[in-house]
Amino acid sequence: MKKLRIRYLGDPILRKKARRVEKITSSTLQTIEGMWTAMYESKGIGLAAPQVGLSQRIILVDTREPGEKTALINPEIVWVGDELASLSEGCLSIPGVEGEVVRPTRIKVIGLTVDGKQVQIHASGLFARVFQHEIDHLEGVLFIDRVSPEELERLRGALEKFEACTPA
Repeated sequence: MKKLRIRYLGDPILRKKARRVEKITSSTLQTIEGMWTAMYESKGIGLAAPQVGLSQRIILVDTREPGEKTALINPEIVWVGDELASLSEGCLSIPGVEGEVVRPTRIKVIGLTVDGKQVQIHASGLFARVFQHEIDHLEGVLFIDRVSPEELERLRGALEKFEACTPA
């Protein structure tokens, strides 16, 4: 498999809703392996398939805490807690840019493991935040879409650099 490369703000695939994975194949598993490599080489803690140019509903999460590493296929958030927290988020697709995002602190996610088993994951703290961030990518949503108008204005100059580099 060829090496997967991270796509950056301005690439149209980052704004499209990813397609469901209908069948887990050897190609799916190779894609996931390539995604792990791309994520670790970029020093990330999460990655969604659109970030490597693939319209597939696949995410990776690895907060580097015990029990907080997983690859999920067709993930869905099925429950969110009431408590919210603000935290600075960044993104491999928008390197060097961080902004404050308010998200629920506890969620429940369902999805398929690489061996096709349906799982339910209760996540809190950073683990929950990374799931939400990566699942947003599957919907074509970036963290900059979730910052306050004031925060977006603060980030505008840094974001314009990406627009200037985007091919027409």
